[in-house]
Parts: sequence; C-alpha cells; structure tokens
Amino acid sequence: MRAVTILLGLLLVLPAFAEVHSGHAITMYDAPKYGPSFRHFDYVNADAPKGGQIKLHVIGGFDSFMPYLPKGSAAAGVGGLGPSYIYDSLTVRSLDEPFTEYGLLAERMEWPDDRGWITFTLRDEARFADGHPVTAEDVVWSFNQLTEHGQPLYAYYYADVEKVEALSERKVKFTFKPGDNRELVMIVGQLPVLPKHFWKDKDFTQADLTVPMGSGPYRIASFKPGKQVVYERRDDYWAWDLPVIQGQYNFDRVIFEYYLDQTVALEAFKKGDYDFRFEMNSKLWATAYTGRDFNSGKLVKEEVHHQNPSGMQGFIFNTRRPLFQDPVLREAMAYALDFEWSNKQLFYNQYKRTRSYFQNSEMAATGLPSEAELKLLEPLRDKLPERVFTEEYQPPVSDGTGRPRENLRTAQTLLKKAGYEVRNGQLFNPEGKPVKFEFLLYSPAFERVVLPFSRNLKALGISADVIRVDESQYLQRVRNFNFDMIVGGWGQSSSPGNEQRDFWSSKAADRPSSRNYAGIKDPAIDSLVKTLISAKDREALVTSSRALDRALQWGFYVIPNWGMDYHRFAYRSRLAHPDLPPYLGVDGALDLWWDTTAE
Repeated sequence: MRAVTILLGLLLVLPAFAEVHSGHAITMYDAPKYGPSFRHFDYVNADAPKGGQIKLHVIGGFDSFMPYLPKGSAAAGVGGLGPSYIYDSLTVRSLDEPFTEYGLLAERMEWPDDRGWITFTLRDEARFADGHPVTAEDVVWSFNQLTEHGQPLYAYYYADVEKVEALSERKVKFTFKPGDNRELVMIVGQLPVLPKHFWKDKDFTQADLTVPMGSGPYRIASFKPGKQVVYERRDDYWAWDLPVIQGQYNFDRVIFEYYLDQTVALEAFKKGDYDFRFEMNSKLWATAYTGRDFNSGKLVKEEVHHQNPSGMQGFIFNTRRPLFQDPVLREAMAYALDFEWSNKQLFYNQYKRTRSYFQNSEMAATGLPSEAELKLLEPLRDKLPERVFTEEYQPPVSDGTGRPRENLRTAQTLLKKAGYEVRNGQLFNPEGKPVKFEFLLYSPAFERVVLPFSRNLKALGISADVIRVDESQYLQRVRNFNFDMIVGGWGQSSSPGNEQRDFWSSKAADRPSSRNYAGIKDPAIDSLVKTLISAKDREALVTSSRALDRALQWGFYVIPNWGMDYHRFAYRSRLAHPDLPPYLGVDGALDLWWDTTAE
C-alpha cells in the first residue's frame, strides 16, 4: 500500500507527456487544407507548359548576389526579402490559406503541443545544384550565418530560437526559449538553406558578385553588372515531382533588365523590350497604358483583387530627430496632407485612405477598444495616450480644394496651444528652434505628391526641403536612419508575428538596417508586440493586433497615405496565368504563369 501511495505521489509531481505531432504541413491554428497525399495546390495549372521565357524590369542597379547582408544592392530574384530562384527553404507557404507551411526540403515535421521545439527531417533526394546532399549541418550553418551576419530582420525574426542542432545527417531540431510563440515552429521553416561547403573558402560577409549556388529551380546563366541578370531553369532540379512545386517555375529563362528611369522603362515595355509590368503609379495606369498594342490585344491590362492586408504606407517621421520627438507637431503636420485633393487630381480616384497599420484586414482597429482589447491596454494606460481609450483614430479629411484651410487652422490651434509660434513666416518650437526638415526621396514619381504637401506645410510656417538622391545613397541613408522624413511603409501578412519586433521594438530602433524606420522606443508598444507574438489562437491574434494598431495610430509616427485592395498588371498576351489565389503577392505570383508559345 505504501508503495502504491509513493507511486501515485510520483505520478502527481511528474510532468505529463505532451503529445508530439508529426506531419507534412503545419498551420498556425487550424488543420491544413491539403492532406498528405495531395497532388498539387488548387490554384496552379499542373499541366502548364514548360519553356519560353519572361523578361521583367527593375529600376536601379545591383552590385551583389548576396541578398541576406545589410549592405550592397542585391540582384532581383536571388532572394533576401524578395523571391529566390536560387535557394530552397525547409517549407513553403500556400497562397490560398491564411498561414500554412508545407514541406519542401523537409519531408516531415514533428512538434509538441506547446510548440516548444520542432524537428525537420530532410528529404533523401534534396540536392544542391552541384549534386551535394542538403544536410542538417547546412541548416544549422545557414541559421547561424543569417542571424549573426545577415539583415537585422533575421535576428529579430528568430530571436526566440534558443538553439539549432543537427540530430543526424538529415534531421535538424530547433529549440525555443520559454514563452508562448506559436508562430516560431512555422517561420523557422522559411529559413533559406545555403550550402556550407560552397562557402567554405569564401567570405560570406562580402556583398559581391560571387555567383551563388543553391538547391532551387534556377541557376544564374549570365549577368551584366548593374544591367541584367539571367536565370536558367535547371532540368536537374531535385524537386520537380513534389506536389508543392507542380505547375510552378514554368519558364526556361527569367530575365531581369535594369533601367534607371521609370519613364524610359514604361516606353521599353510598350516597345516589347520586356513582358510583364506591375504598375504602382496611378497616373500612369490611368493614362499611359494605351496605344496600338493594347488596342490589338498584344498587350493586356488587368486588375486582380486580393485579400492581403495592405499594411501601412505613409510619410514616416524619424523620431530619433529631436524636432520630431514631439507628438503634437507630428499630429499637426498630418493636417497639411490633402489626400482628397491628391486622390482626385493626381491619383484618378484609384485609392482609399489608409488609417490602420493592418489595413484591409480584420486586424485593423475600428471604433473603441473591445473588452478583450481593454484587458491588454488597461495595464499600460499610464504609458499610452488617453485617446487610445476614448476615440477612434481617423486621419484628417479635407474639402479637397488643395488648400485645406479648416485643417490648417486646426493644426495652427494645436501648435499654438503647445507653445509653438510663427515669427516672420517661420514656425519655431517651444525651445526656440525653427521647424525645418528634409523630405528624402529617390523616386521622381513621388515629387508630385510631396510638393503640394510641402506647400501646405509652408502655410504653417514649416520649411520642408524635398531632396532627391540616387538609389544607392538613399539605401545607405535609410539603413543608417540618416533622414528626417521618408515615404515608406510596412507590409503585413495575414498572420503577423515575429517580424513586428523589427518594425516597432525599442531594440530595433538602435540597430542599423532594421525596419523600425520611425525610431519607436515605447515600452507599451514593446509589451503589445510581445503579446501579439504569444497569441494562442486566431481570436487572440486579432485582438492583440488591434490593440497594437491603436497604440501606433495614436503615436502619430506616420502621416498615413493610401492603398488599394487590387493589383494592377500589364503583360504581353503570350503569357497566361491560372485564376490567381487570394493571398497574392505584388509580383502577381509569376511563378504560376507560363508562356503559351511553349505549347
């Protein structure tokens, strides 16, 4: 009897064994749409012909094939924050689910209920382009290189990874720090896997034109520094038969042509010098996509709706600058942007005003905080603006005249009450410093938008010099936060998570090349980011996103711009695409397209 009592006591104090899940896919909250025996994603054309080519354009230049470092200008298509034709990852995301990862290099994943770790078992057939097997050591090496030497995003994205270890030649384990971070088991699968043996006698930290070698579907066939890079589809790509690859990467060649000017690039497209164009400029979309080839059908103009959160684009204040550390000034300056006039006169009424950092999604904060949001916000009340609790944020609305007198009067009232004063047409802050700043640009297309804003600021006594520099200088200045104000933004996924650290955290504010462009250092926002990352289910994620949104909105870190819920494409009629999925990237999911002349 005593032995039974002791045994029962031991059972009470010993931890219960957590269930370990194993599968071909992993989701954020629900079951994956596609089962283990699926043949291909629903949105692809599995019978798309292989062959032909597609030419694309890029503005600027490139001086590197190393996209993962915080220096240099990497060639399009090689990877980094954009798509990679060179490198495979452990998993790939489907485009018709909010957030599900399916195995690519990994054939199987295992994780416990608490998601405190995950193992990936690599496929036997996974090979780099030189025939060398992709191993667990390559995964460990890639993780260490990217988090130690790569873009700051990687260090923040994977900050909660405690260790990565190769358990065998084909099995790698990621162990996470204590805490709730449901997303980690998924985003570690997005890690690009680089060949350790290839870099053995090379300097990984040099952003140069060393031609890379990966395990992906293309190789670099040729290039002209700063002008052109040609990718050639690999017949010996190891993954052609996998369900996650079916119907994709259909072009034999993908060619990126570089142009220094958008006007020249558009004319080159109309002449037939390249094949596909994603248009960002509303005026060009409304006026320039005309002519014989459009009338004959040789060139196709198309608008495709999507369900992606559009995030926030805005005029970003660098709050590292003493001038912009006053939220009253930041709020007042927003009244000088006449969106209604710009939308009518400059944008052909194609845009909607952005008001949320999670625009076009259920995560955008509207109305007053819900009870669930208040549970997150109340403990931070003394650190947050009172209006987080009492008002719904809306950007100023004008009469659309181009000279928003009522809005400017509101701004003047705010500034006067805060101790600002105008002397001889110049606004001075309460410390007696003139309110002057530079608006840094590299794209001439935005000058027509910024200059009317600058003129309205002048009516407030604020001097804003619009400065345009070349792309290389612009990148260096932004990476080192050497600017007063820029046009920029933060894209959002349908399942935000660890990347929010890189956007808003106090630590990111001090790290060059982070995406905390605004220089936000706020313990309340740090806390809300942590809460978002640890959300246990979709409902909690939406609630925490809305709470974070409110704190950012009332911080006046940007003057919100505009956006839309559709993409604008033009392309040569020999190209074709399937019905495009709801979570569509800005490139139009070109990996799903094909060349009809290849049939």
